[in-house]
Amino acid sequence: MRPLRWIGLVLVFLLVTAACQPAAPPPAVTPTAPSASPPAGTPGGGAPIRIGAPFNLTGGMASIDVPAANGARLAAEEINAAGGVMGRPIELLIRDTKTDPATAATVVTQLIEQDKVVAVIGFNDSDYVLAAGPICQRAGIPFITVGATSPRLPGQVGDMLFLTPFGDNVQAAVGAEFAFEKFGKTAYLLWDKGAEYTTVLAKYFKERFTELGGTIVLEDTYQSGDKDFSAQIAKVKALPQQPDFYYISALPDDVGTIVKQFRNAGITGPIVGGDGYDTPLLIQVAGSAAENVFFTTHSLLTADSPNERVRKFVAAYKQKYGTEPEAVFAALGYDTVYVLAEAIRRAGSTDGQAIKQALENIRDFPAVTGVINYSPQSHIPQKGVTVIEVKGGKFTLAAERVPQKVPTP
Repeated sequence: MRPLRWIGLVLVFLLVTAACQPAAPPPAVTPTAPSASPPAGTPGGGAPIRIGAPFNLTGGMASIDVPAANGARLAAEEINAAGGVMGRPIELLIRDTKTDPATAATVVTQLIEQDKVVAVIGFNDSDYVLAAGPICQRAGIPFITVGATSPRLPGQVGDMLFLTPFGDNVQAAVGAEFAFEKFGKTAYLLWDKGAEYTTVLAKYFKERFTELGGTIVLEDTYQSGDKDFSAQIAKVKALPQQPDFYYISALPDDVGTIVKQFRNAGITGPIVGGDGYDTPLLIQVAGSAAENVFFTTHSLLTADSPNERVRKFVAAYKQKYGTEPEAVFAALGYDTVYVLAEAIRRAGSTDGQAIKQALENIRDFPAVTGVINYSPQSHIPQKGVTVIEVKGGKFTLAAERVPQKVPTP
């Protein structure tokens, strides 16, 4: 044989022999050192506690959601400056959901699955809570809505949902009782038929007002996004006699436009509504036409408030942002972060069920917008209601009330 052939045979022999040898044992695994930050749920490690904070920072809800996000951020910074919770800082992940329910659902899913938040706070409108809440419920993540007020929400979403504000049945009852006593027994009722908030608010107002002996002389609706209310106004003008007042259940981006068009048409009587009016857009859009407008809300935020907590919050907000709170939702955002932090502290854990149970045991928690109480039976605090009058281009205090009777959710 030729030398090259001998060499080839030798190489084949060596390869076959090696393949038949037993595999070498794997290298020994060296145990890793313990993490410097303990896993979520363990106190004292210093790792941030991640809280999701979805808000509609752009679009039609921005006038109330931006202040809410600002208030939430202020609370988180104060808590961290005081040492955090369980020795750990709060990391508030504020995300823009663009006044779009589909975006809200997507953002909340990302906060839970990618950012690994332990709880979610946010939103001031029920439609966005209905879009995002079930996602939190399925994941076992506590969700506290900053300003959505439908009392039906816990039943619609589940037991992981809590409200910082009172329910619409409470503010509607106060609006009905206040207007019945102050303005009279006849009312016109208009609401946005495309939104959960405006629909339930109108429903509860009608129920309480008629129970008092009031009469709705005309009911009408409009659709979210409408900019021309001449058809509704024509029906009002055609009434044989104008009602004592006009109850209009509207979202923040519609309020100023509706009020201005009603006034321009010569309708000068009192206009009454809910906390959707608590937006700078009311006066910015309606201008002087906003006079003689009344609405129910959560607090009047002024630097000279008789309430010390309100004064301190207004001062802190102005120091950080250079302006007094633009809407009461700033205080609701602030309160929400504080009550969640208190629940985590009490739970001693960031486990979802532990936080939920701690929230259910919150009693007499002092907040800017009123004392917060929860229970396993009720995830909606029972608070008093502030009635605001627009006077001289400013929000002024008209009354502070607790309803005599509240419609059943």
